[in-house]
Amino acid sequence: MTQFEQISQHIWIMHAEHETDRPLLAAIVGERRTLLMDAGASPSHAAQLREELMNRSLRLPDIMMLTHWHWDHSFGLSAWNVPSIGVRETAERLRLLKGLDWSDKTLNDLVRQQIINDSSAGHIRLEYGADRNIEIREPDILFEKKLELDLGGVSCEIHHVGGDHAGDSCYLFVQEDKTLFLGDALGPSVYGGPRKYTSGEFLRLTNEAFHFDAHIYVESHSAPVGKAEFRQDIDRYVELARLVEACGKNQTNIEEGMKKFLQVQELPQEFVHALEWFLTD
Repeated sequence: MTQFEQISQHIWIMHAEHETDRPLLAAIVGERRTLLMDAGASPSHAAQLREELMNRSLRLPDIMMLTHWHWDHSFGLSAWNVPSIGVRETAERLRLLKGLDWSDKTLNDLVRQQIINDSSAGHIRLEYGADRNIEIREPDILFEKKLELDLGGVSCEIHHVGGDHAGDSCYLFVQEDKTLFLGDALGPSVYGGPRKYTSGEFLRLTNEAFHFDAHIYVESHSAPVGKAEFRQDIDRYVELARLVEACGKNQTNIEEGMKKFLQVQELPQEFVHALEWFLTD
């Protein structure tokens, strides 16, 4: 069941749905404009958000931005007849997907070419069913490093931050609401080969995240959290990344250092997996 809620004065979100890997979508409503964060995984996903906004008599989106090009964030773009914002790599990546028939053969070819992975192919099949008439659109407005928007009493900053998950990843900061949308930027790479983290990139991205005066942190496949909870959770992975930086490929030393930091006898599975990703070449 779709969950829709207001998380701050100007921000309404539709929560992520994990069955088909639908990400969280957000509407930032100002006095003059509404900004939509991410297009959704499909026109159906987009229609759900539109219905939720209309049911609450909220202003529909006048403009939208993409946190990155991945299908679950961008394939709903055709359902929104408004200008869209992204970085050049977002446009380039989506341009490569235009004109495909999205048959099972095409999905298998994309997996073999490592453009997407098996998990995404399966989720696309579930999201669209057998008749996959997918219209790919590129963002209309391209920026390089930073773009600022005035929605009327609400100021938004879009920052191109890149990272392992996707080179076009962006943060969105809503100043008046002290809310930072991180997209999937803090996740490992998921396309182009096995999942992996680069310790230096992870540390850079987390450092950038904490430069914002944010009280609410929102990742695209999780529920929003406050600053203290986000910091408590992310600091454990920051420590892991620092140990990787200090110890290189010495897995034993990293594991011992992490167990000491967590004050545990056995390393929890989530850190076992994360360490594998950090040590993947």
